[in-house]
Amino acid sequence: MTADESRSDNPLEGVIRGDVPHSARIYNFWLGGKDHYEIDRIVGEQVIEAEPDFVDQMRNNRAFLGRAVEYMVHECGIRQFLDIGTGLPTADNTHEVAQRAVPECRIVYVDNDPIVLAHARALLTSSPEGATDYIDADMHDPDKIFAAAAETLDFGEPVGVIMLGVFNHIGDDAEAKALIDKVMEGVVAGSLLAVSVNTNVIKPENMDRAAAAYNEAFGNPPIHLYTPERLAALFDGLEPVDPGVVSVARWRPRLAPAGGELPETDLYVGVARKP
Repeated sequence: MTADESRSDNPLEGVIRGDVPHSARIYNFWLGGKDHYEIDRIVGEQVIEAEPDFVDQMRNNRAFLGRAVEYMVHECGIRQFLDIGTGLPTADNTHEVAQRAVPECRIVYVDNDPIVLAHARALLTSSPEGATDYIDADMHDPDKIFAAAAETLDFGEPVGVIMLGVFNHIGDDAEAKALIDKVMEGVVAGSLLAVSVNTNVIKPENMDRAAAAYNEAFGNPPIHLYTPERLAALFDGLEPVDPGVVSVARWRPRLAPAGGELPETDLYVGVARKP
């Protein structure tokens, strides 16, 4: 059922505005999901018109989530995850990837969007052996996040922290770095952080137009484009995981390309460990 076919008994009736674009629904549209309205598709298409590769970036972002979680589970022994700014559920959400590998994994999702939280509670169910929870909190309030997440996660053990796409909505580097420092202060050594950001270094003119189209049509919150160097600076004080900050398809691909390097796109990612 699409968002256009939502029922009148929807508990979010009055909260959901079908005439106002919504960032999580736009992202859902780019991922090929079904939870979006015509207004979200209009904005999404305007961004795609400016940069046709934008959809591939978003879908590569989702694939990176899967690879990063698998790396943390299989190679680092991580059994619990804190996913901040989760967005609307689609395929292979954090708990699905983690619990497919180790059913006992425990996951807490964090968002402050009532639409996202309603969908998450309905669709993101845990394996019997593990646990999944959802926190209504702003990412700028780590104290609230950790207090609530402690009901599900053991912060005496390492945690995989997932923050994909959220820093494009923070235009000030010092603010973004302070947020990461505060979040990583709340986890023990051996914990890992995965981050992704949209950039404007591969196709700068296209990406600048795409960001302008999004911000003009919606822009709440606005998109601020990064550079790989600015992303790398967010990991200062942490230990980067090989291959460091790279274009998304080049971060530990499951299959090596036949006859050359994987292409670069304007989505850069990285994973780092707390020493």
